[in-house]
Amino acid sequence: MSKRTDTLISTLESIVEPVCSAHGVELVEVRHVPQKDGAVVRITIDRARVDGKDGSDITLTDCTDVSRDVSAALDVHEDVLPGAYHLEVSSPGLERPLVKPADFERFAGREVSVRTLVPLEGTKQRKFQGDLKGFARSEDGAEFVELNVNGSELRIPFDSITQAHLVYRF
Repeated sequence: MSKRTDTLISTLESIVEPVCSAHGVELVEVRHVPQKDGAVVRITIDRARVDGKDGSDITLTDCTDVSRDVSAALDVHEDVLPGAYHLEVSSPGLERPLVKPADFERFAGREVSVRTLVPLEGTKQRKFQGDLKGFARSEDGAEFVELNVNGSELRIPFDSITQAHLVYRF
């Protein structure tokens, strides 16, 4: 992502996060997708954890209520998204994206797919699928996602991850 896109996403998150909190849901992800006739702002929400347990599923009413209030908040901050935009609010689905360090801690033990910006050192791979062990910080402050891939332990630098999500097996 470009610095401008990072700044826009951070600004959108700062507007959307309080709305989500007011509705008792967690902001999972905000995406801004430019298109020739405007932009699409995609917001993914999930039920906040209560007492260390996952909450109930997101409902259509949750999405509708959050969408209405986010739309009103974006109208107040009209300088953030000049021009036309389309707002989409949805649940994360079965293959929930993993974005924040807390996501990697929360879903430890689950099967995940992780894509990196560049191949990991010693490999030619950019895509990995395995059991999520968790999130770790080294003494020097470096952040890693730890995976077990076919019996091998991998430490993937958090800042090299471009996309990660849960894997659902049918």
